[in-house]
Amino acid sequence: MPKIKTPSQTRIPLFDEFLLNLKVNNYSPETLYNYERDLKVFEDFLNSARLSFHKAGKADLLNYKAHLTSRDRQTAKARPGEKRLNPYSLNRMLSVLRSYLKYLIEMDYDSPLAPEMVKMIKTTKKKPQVAELSDLVKLIEFPSRHEADRRVADRNRAMLEVLFATGMRISELVNLKIAQIDKQGKIFVLGKGKKERFVYLTPRAQKILHTYLSSRLDDSPYAFIPYRGAGAAGVKNKKISANYLQAKIKGYRELLGINVPTSAHSLRHGFATYLAEAGASPAAIQVLLGHESLDTTTRYVHASDLYAQKTQAKFHPLKT
Repeated sequence: MPKIKTPSQTRIPLFDEFLLNLKVNNYSPETLYNYERDLKVFEDFLNSARLSFHKAGKADLLNYKAHLTSRDRQTAKARPGEKRLNPYSLNRMLSVLRSYLKYLIEMDYDSPLAPEMVKMIKTTKKKPQVAELSDLVKLIEFPSRHEADRRVADRNRAMLEVLFATGMRISELVNLKIAQIDKQGKIFVLGKGKKERFVYLTPRAQKILHTYLSSRLDDSPYAFIPYRGAGAAGVKNKKISANYLQAKIKGYRELLGINVPTSAHSLRHGFATYLAEAGASPAAIQVLLGHESLDTTTRYVHASDLYAQKTQAKFHPLKT
């Protein structure tokens, strides 16, 4: 992960110490990078405004929000922002600033701003969309009849089968090693925030994955590997990229004419939604998805209109 260079004379105190604190508290490298990048944007805002951190006030927080929503802002790499930040990205950056201010206070360091002064902006909750089950099945099976290279067809089919069978995140899938999969189809996953859990292949997915792995002649420990490009030439620890898989899913969806936006995360979402429709316990789905909070899981469960309809029909006191 590339490191963002910060100015030699930073305008905000304990920048590096804050990042070190995250590191020793077992935050992932990706999270560290994101925190550093987002905090660097705040630092650059202070620099451009010729404002000392210790003199920042409530009005400056409002100006910072306005800065984040403008097209004139610069990214952490000093490039013009190509598009407006969406509310969720903006709140993520504000949350990083709030965490930094909390750290200063915990370290008994003077902070001109109290963490609670950093208010999140209002977001509009969008109804999550999941393609019909029949369309997801078509998408999952599409590589077998679309890809001319049989190795690519078997691999891409296996990736989609595993995603939908287990509800794994795309980052978990591309980093999956063969040694994590046992003969019964149980997979050990080290997930987001280094949380450990098990997920389980369906007999169908286990069969498809076995067919693909049996055709492999390489010695890479990773379950899914590239066959073309720089990553495929003489590299022992080669693995497929998340960008490749996302692009393939997008291409398959367009060729199939599926009008609901569908990505690798949509297969995870579909996994949870269709389990819920079949009557699975939200608590069990929470464990399988690796969610820390049941509230996160219920966003998937509540997305199902059919689940809501069945619940009303079953439990309404005047149903007959």
